[in-house]
Amino acid sequence: MADYIPGPDASFQAWQSNFVTYANANLAALGLTAADLTPVTSAQAGWASAFPAHVTAVNAAKAAKQAKDEARAAYVAVIRPLVRRLQASSVVSDAERAALGITVRAEPSPIGAPTTAPICSIECGNRLQQTLRFVDSATPTRKAKPAGVLGVEIWNKVGTTPPTGEGDLRFVAVDTNAPYVMNFTAEDGGKTNYVWMRWVSPTGERGPWSEQAQATIAA
Repeated sequence: MADYIPGPDASFQAWQSNFVTYANANLAALGLTAADLTPVTSAQAGWASAFPAHVTAVNAAKAAKQAKDEARAAYVAVIRPLVRRLQASSVVSDAERAALGITVRAEPSPIGAPTTAPICSIECGNRLQQTLRFVDSATPTRKAKPAGVLGVEIWNKVGTTPPTGEGDLRFVAVDTNAPYVMNFTAEDGGKTNYVWMRWVSPTGERGPWSEQAQATIAA
C-alpha cells in the first residue's frame, strides 16, 4: 500500500501545510483538542526552518557547480594551446612531458621482416588462366595473413624448365587478399607456370621464399 505521506520534499511541504491547517480548523469535528496538535505544530516549526534552508543550500550548490564548471572550461581552454605548443617543441624532452603530466607519445615498435613463408596452391580451371591461393606456413588452416604483413609478393617464370634462382623470376604483383588470378597469352599455353611467393611488410621488408608451386597453363 502506498504511503499517504508524499516522498518528495516539495510535495510533503504542500501536504503537511494542508494537514495542519485543516486539522486546526476542524478540531471538534475530528474529535481533537488543541493539545492533540501541539506535538505536530512543534515539529512543523522545525520543518518550516529546515526546509527553506535546504532549498537555499541546494540552489547555492547548483550555482556554485555552474560557476565551477565555467571556470574549469575557461582554464582548460588556455591550457590546451600551451600544451600543444610544448608537444610541438623540439626543446621539450619526454621526461619533461612526463613531469608536466602531459601525453608522452610512444615510439611505434618496428614491425620487422616477416619470419614465415606463404604456401601457394594453383587452380587451373579456365583456359590461359590460373588462380593462385596462399596461406601462411605457420597457420595453414587459416586464410589470414601473418600479423604485420601487408601482402604477398608474387614472382613467376613461364617456360619448360624451372627457375634456378631469383634471377630467373619475373615480378608479378603484391597481392593483399587471396586469391590472385593470373592471365596468360596464347603463346604460354601448354607451358608451365612456376610461382614463388614471399610475405612483405608495410615498410617493404621481405620474408623467406615459399616452396615453388607449378602448374601447366591450359591452352
